[in-house]
Amino acid sequence: MTQLSVKHLLGIKDLKEEDIQLIFETADNFKTIINRPIKKVPSLRDITVANLFFENSTRTRISFELAQKRLSADVINFSSSSSSVSKGETLIDTVRNILSMKVDMVVMRHPSPGACVFLAKHIDATILNAGDGTHEHPTQALLDAYSIKEATGGVTGKKVAIIGDILHSRVALSNIYCLQKLGAEVMVCGPSTLIPRHIEQLGVKVEHDLRKALEWCDVANMLRIQFERQDIKYFPSLREYSMQYGLTLDILNSIDKDITIMHPGPINRGVEITSEVADSDYSIILDQVENGVAIRMACMFLLAKHKE
Repeated sequence: MTQLSVKHLLGIKDLKEEDIQLIFETADNFKTIINRPIKKVPSLRDITVANLFFENSTRTRISFELAQKRLSADVINFSSSSSSVSKGETLIDTVRNILSMKVDMVVMRHPSPGACVFLAKHIDATILNAGDGTHEHPTQALLDAYSIKEATGGVTGKKVAIIGDILHSRVALSNIYCLQKLGAEVMVCGPSTLIPRHIEQLGVKVEHDLRKALEWCDVANMLRIQFERQDIKYFPSLREYSMQYGLTLDILNSIDKDITIMHPGPINRGVEITSEVADSDYSIILDQVENGVAIRMACMFLLAKHKE
């Protein structure tokens, strides 16, 4: 397989296992390139990419922008807070205006679930979802699975626990889809108020005890509490949450096996994870950041190839 089966990257749900493997193989090549003294390749030299971020983002936006520049694409950055959207312009009008400037690819983050799917039906450019509400965040799931493969030798058969605010997390849903397609077992862990109802129907295990989840898993992916998406209180206090679900070095050292620790960022140190754990040998958090650039390069390269 040399080409993706999809025209847009809207969610992991739309990808086949072969698509994911192709993205990983392509990312391997780009990872070699970005570790060379000259880190640029002319792969997207004739492509113009618009980064449309209708929601605040630092890591994802910088990672995409760096990936685009490494591929020699022309890049347009758009922030909704300083745009006509704040004056009442609709999403489709905003994008059509940008496309009239002859943009080939749109990387979009939006607070509304399904915004990227909606856009893909109405405009001609290739759409790449950089996170839509509580729905999906496909490139994060791809870089997480790629990092697991790199750190542990493979994804098939691995037991991965996703711990924290599952209810408001687009990372959790994309990770579940991606890991299952690659043959991993998935467990979600957190307070019952932060676990979506009927999530077992996705084929995942549910656990409310952090220690039991850690004893079960090979990899623990720690998620932060998404306060910006919460309109009510889901637990009594941060202190109580961190006492029950905060990952400390003492807990890790008391479990009789090595566990790979991940975090999609940004980290709330001292809440879901202590600095000792985040900076320890258990952690592959910085590897995830590096792999994010290679994975995003691979996705944009393969989607641009699809348009040829």
